[in-house]
Amino acid sequence: MPTTGSVAGARVVAAAPRAAFRRWRSWAAVLTRLLRCDFEEVDARVSYFGVLTAKSVLYSVPSRLAGHRLKVRLHSAHLEAWLGGVKVFQCERLHASAADRHPRKIDWRHMLPSLKRKPGAFARWVLRDAMFPCSEYAQTWQHISARLPERQACRLMVDLLDLADRAGAVAELAQVLDALLAKGELPDVDALRDRFAPWQPAMPAVAVELPATLVYDELLESA
Repeated sequence: MPTTGSVAGARVVAAAPRAAFRRWRSWAAVLTRLLRCDFEEVDARVSYFGVLTAKSVLYSVPSRLAGHRLKVRLHSAHLEAWLGGVKVFQCERLHASAADRHPRKIDWRHMLPSLKRKPGAFARWVLRDAMFPCSEYAQTWQHISARLPERQACRLMVDLLDLADRAGAVAELAQVLDALLAKGELPDVDALRDRFAPWQPAMPAVAVELPATLVYDELLESA
């Protein structure tokens, strides 16, 4: 007849493989996650104008990231930018090729805040052509740069881009610019601001009449 000690020992021996299996399963889960890590990570610093380079490809990122060093995770179809363990940006990934060794993925809205601080850089900027949302804006730049001094033309073009972004009227403003080009006229950015400014509802006038302090004295006396 088995003793209590022998039964307990048998249970320990029987439990040992199960414990080992649980440990193996937890490590296998960790290993599986690591094997599924299908991205390459590189370091990239964001320039003053909000662009970074990863694997010979130039990407724009939100201007708030300018000056930061990011961890860029390059997946097969997209990339992720991480700062301090937080994902701060994601976009489609481009790949360099023999036909295009240095492709660019530029969002003009990312770089607009930097240009607003230094609009004079617009004329000679290497990424200038990437700042035009559509052909009407590019044609407008050609028109105003031929008619105005460089500094004035840069300021006007940046103001137009800022208006298109703030008003959310890229297509509508493009139609207006196209009509002005057909007439050979220059854009009046102040008039366009009034035209495309967000509608502000009129606040009703409310008249507030304060009672005289004597009324409070009478209430206190009656109490």
